[in-house]
Amino acid sequence: MNCGYRTSPLPGAHFVLALLLAGTAASAAELNGRVVGVSDGNSITVIDTGKKQHKITLAGIDAPELKQAYGAQAKKNLADLVFNHPVTVVWEKRDRNKRILGKVMFTPSLCASPACLEKTDANYQQIAAGMAWHDTQYEPEQSREDRERYAAAEKQARAAKRGLWADAAPVPPWEWRRKKGN
Repeated sequence: MNCGYRTSPLPGAHFVLALLLAGTAASAAELNGRVVGVSDGNSITVIDTGKKQHKITLAGIDAPELKQAYGAQAKKNLADLVFNHPVTVVWEKRDRNKRILGKVMFTPSLCASPACLEKTDANYQQIAAGMAWHDTQYEPEQSREDRERYAAAEKQARAAKRGLWADAAPVPPWEWRRKKGN
């Protein structure tokens, strides 16, 4: 006799799933604030509600250095996206300089439909605009979805010759830094 109760084919499956989800959520932190500074094409400063400033490096991307070709354009593009806007930074670690490495989520300024009210990934937008490389060195730290999206965005930007891909042979910033001794 069933008595109206549903039984799970795997006893405790919901409990195990809840533990897994809790562990996943606990590993990622969120920082909410407003962007008050853009240093370059992949670095911003966010001030939180407690008026504390946080240096953020956009994870999974590497933009040209300011003195490199397209460096100023990459900075301007990022500023156009997020400067003085509220953002949510989803992050799990800091770099060797104690900056937060994270995915910067924002709501676009020019929002004409309900669909654009959802937050957008600034890291992805920098790659899609041809203003940054997908930094594959840190792929293992990205979600599978982000790895695939960022790789596809770079491939599309290259094919369309957007931004730095208009250059016949753009120099990746990690190579430029190595040559310059930076």
